[in-house]
Amino acid sequence: MSNEEIIHLGGQYYVLTTSARVDDRTRVLKHGDSFAVFDLNGDIPSVGVTEQGIFYEGTRYLSRFELRIHGVRPLLLNSTVKNRNTLLTVDLTNPTLYCDGGRVIGHSKVHIFRAKVLWGGACHERLRLTNYSDETVQLDLSLALGADYADIFEVRGKKRERRGRLLEPCKDAHSLLLAYEGLDDIVRYTHVEFSDTPEFRDSGEIFFRISLGPQAHHEMHFSSAFYTGEPRRATQRITSALYETTLKESAETVERSQLADCSIFTSNEQFNDWINRSQDDVHMLCTRTEYGYFPYAGIPWFSTPFGRDGIITALEFLWVNPELARGVLRYLAAHQAREVNPEQEAEPGKIFHEVRKGELATLGEIPFRCYYGSADATPLLIELAGAYYERTGDRALLESLWPTLEAALAWIDYYGDLDGDGFVEYQSRNPRGLVHQGWKDSDDSVFHTNGEPAVGAIALCEIQGYVYMAKCRAAMLSRVLGESERANHLVNEAAALKERFNRAFWCDELSTFAIALDGAKRPCRVRTSNAGHALWSGIADTKYAKRIGETLLAPHSFSGWGVRTVAEGEARYNPMSYHNGSVWPHDNALIAMGLARAGQKERAMRIMTSLFDASTFMDLHRLPELYCGFVRRPDEGPTIYSSACIPQAWAAAAVFYLLQACLGITFNGAAGELRFDHPVLPSYLRDIEIRNLRIGDAMVDLLLRRHARDVGIHVLRKEGNMNVSVVV
Repeated sequence: MSNEEIIHLGGQYYVLTTSARVDDRTRVLKHGDSFAVFDLNGDIPSVGVTEQGIFYEGTRYLSRFELRIHGVRPLLLNSTVKNRNTLLTVDLTNPTLYCDGGRVIGHSKVHIFRAKVLWGGACHERLRLTNYSDETVQLDLSLALGADYADIFEVRGKKRERRGRLLEPCKDAHSLLLAYEGLDDIVRYTHVEFSDTPEFRDSGEIFFRISLGPQAHHEMHFSSAFYTGEPRRATQRITSALYETTLKESAETVERSQLADCSIFTSNEQFNDWINRSQDDVHMLCTRTEYGYFPYAGIPWFSTPFGRDGIITALEFLWVNPELARGVLRYLAAHQAREVNPEQEAEPGKIFHEVRKGELATLGEIPFRCYYGSADATPLLIELAGAYYERTGDRALLESLWPTLEAALAWIDYYGDLDGDGFVEYQSRNPRGLVHQGWKDSDDSVFHTNGEPAVGAIALCEIQGYVYMAKCRAAMLSRVLGESERANHLVNEAAALKERFNRAFWCDELSTFAIALDGAKRPCRVRTSNAGHALWSGIADTKYAKRIGETLLAPHSFSGWGVRTVAEGEARYNPMSYHNGSVWPHDNALIAMGLARAGQKERAMRIMTSLFDASTFMDLHRLPELYCGFVRRPDEGPTIYSSACIPQAWAAAAVFYLLQACLGITFNGAAGELRFDHPVLPSYLRDIEIRNLRIGDAMVDLLLRRHARDVGIHVLRKEGNMNVSVVV
């Protein structure tokens, strides 16, 4: 398609990239409904098609923010995000500068330090200039600002016939107000304030003239606020105090949010870096709602609530801190569909796919304002509720959620089974909605052996497993609530589904399950990672488990960096595709748990090792949403997928689920029991310390040590009533 690359993200809504990223490394900050994507210099460049900018509620409020010294870009020395993902710091210096009057400022004479914090709907920046030369220098500093107010779907590539209008900028002595009136009649404002007095040029650039003596420094501050409604005026000049107060508040808030987490420290520093970055990413992506914290799916494309992503992230993180699962359950229950709405693909009892707040969603130009086009989020909600109760014994929340779970079960049986054959299917009722409604929701992700797309009502392999899990969990919860007859009925339904599934989906010649049945009930006989989810859910018959494990870890499926979504050699295999040959960390974490539950711990450890190795090659030790499925080559890292979200919530939480799989961690929260079932550790992890692991009011610190034949578990400290046991 000439110089354009189409990267599908489900149905007609894709990321359109017309130029490659200048650098695949970016620096990301997030708080609440705001997020920022900068380049390594801390800039938002205007060159090329880019996802960089500062966004608020699905709209880009700053599309350009470029710092120049004497008109040229400073040289990068260092760039990182620290303070648990709340602070971006950048060290820059000057190239050789040729100034007016023939003056020359030599290379690396001026140090430029930038620090940014995004908090409370504003981005605050400290800029400090230090002159290390032996003479006074006159510096011309400039900022180029721009605000395109593009909806995130416009940034992804969607074209619009009409847009709103940019309002005339308003300037005063120390601020600049940019605004956009959308077609939704909402006025969006970007208010930039400066501590130093700027000079506004006709070019649109903002200039500052700074004189610095030898060894002298000068500090200045910028603040960019984002909001809707009425324009605000600054009541006082911004100072370092505002920056310091914001920085302290952000760090303390994040610190408090992590207090309930158990902490994990291993004998491998690189593994610790992966864990620490992942934990910080999970918390950064969480947004506080009236129901508790909810993890937004990923930056930049999915920084909003997604039902499926929120559930799986909460499951992966559950043993570390169950409060996240509590927030997800309550939020999704509050937004459960109550009526039939074909435009939203909503039906009573159904759990939403995603919620959007931008202009396109408000106007209905995209169907995602509150969109229910997901066939798997509803059974997964029941699985999370059961796992949460097992982890915590929180009967009060279970009782409050029970009507939600009953409605979800009713959706599975009535609306989910479109043709009455006992399988849950999907078929989009909105021509603008998602064609495929499992986690692989690209429009080409479900196909037959010859590459022919599956059509009609599609019954996905893994969704049947999720329904099986849901009915088993609902049976357990029914017994907790004293509904034994209901529990027995659900157990029988789950058993019947399991028998029916194995008969219809098993492909003996492939040693795996078909990815789906199409509308004519023809199996899509393709080797995919979906079969690993059947192990995870327990729907796979035990007689097939070993063969499935062998297939998933065979060279056609296992790249060396993880299990591919589609095996090499299949008709639509493409290691650079979104869902047809790439490697997804969360997918691999679920597969590893499935293998561990099937008694294949060595294979589970192999998957964990492959993702750990991948993390050592990633910037900031941060696993992205996905990476390419090319075979592992010596002395090279994984091949980056250029439009992946970084960070992504369920990718960040994957390491915790991988550890849980290998250690066999299970809970009986109601009885205060913690169990390790046949724990194993790879050779590069000699010790693991787990501290502040809580069940109710009880807490324990543990040391796990790998020996030649097993893993020893030592209780270092215990407070309250908790029983720790090990099955070897």
